[in-house]
Amino acid sequence: MALKFTKMQGIGNDYVYVDCFKERVTKPESLAVAISDRHFGVGSDGLILIMPSEKADVRMRMFNADGSEAQMCGNGIRCVAKYAYDHGLVKTKTITVETQAGVKSLKLITQGGKVSKVTVDMGEPRLRRSDIPMRLSTPPRKGKARLEADEDQEDIAVNENLYVHDDVFEITCVNVGNPHCVIFVEDAAKIELETLGPRIEHHPAFPERINVHFVQVISPSEVKMRTWERGSGVTLACGTGATAVCVAGAVTGRTGRRILAHLPGGDLELEWASDNHVYMTGPAVEVFTGEWK
Repeated sequence: MALKFTKMQGIGNDYVYVDCFKERVTKPESLAVAISDRHFGVGSDGLILIMPSEKADVRMRMFNADGSEAQMCGNGIRCVAKYAYDHGLVKTKTITVETQAGVKSLKLITQGGKVSKVTVDMGEPRLRRSDIPMRLSTPPRKGKARLEADEDQEDIAVNENLYVHDDVFEITCVNVGNPHCVIFVEDAAKIELETLGPRIEHHPAFPERINVHFVQVISPSEVKMRTWERGSGVTLACGTGATAVCVAGAVTGRTGRRILAHLPGGDLELEWASDNHVYMTGPAVEVFTGEWK
């Protein structure tokens, strides 16, 4: 049987979308692995299912390229909103989307009757160690990092040392629906992302693994960032990651609460507003449609 799909991207963070109002997917984990393959499949950072919801206008389930399910995807949810509006699943320009991280509210910006940009209420960031979750990292002994007992899981992980092999990084961790480790550096371009990304993602300090971002501060209102996504590897963009960077920059005093984030795939606007919610604005693009047999 043929499964109809739509390829979409948000500043280069690309996913294969399936309209489950019309299509049926029985094994999304294995489908995500096969369809995401850039040589033998469609090619993407993962699979996103657009589904009916009892709590919101639509529901999204997001699977990484390795088949693991993630709670939330900032670039992905903008594309869900675009698909839902452009294909008639919703009629209004303010909609709600159910995710594994809760129901999110979105405002749609249209041009010529189609969605061009979306502002997403990413909710309130969580900084407590238990929300990441994260264990304490201590200096390595005989080549291996040791983990201390979790005596106070309510401490926040801000400007904390993480020991990775022979390196030590000052990190700030934020959960914005899924967990992120933010590392501020002088030059993000010089970071060996393919080496350090997986080491930090699978570090024993993070029992559920983690997304990793190396960030270069240009000014208090502007940053550059590079991303290693949990379960997908190097990606051109990460919306929840940019949200976490906005929060991490503010709590460490490196940036203000409103920033422009430059990612390899494009730019995102972030604001950590007075209501303690973070708002992310960026584009959503439909690339092509097809059938997977």
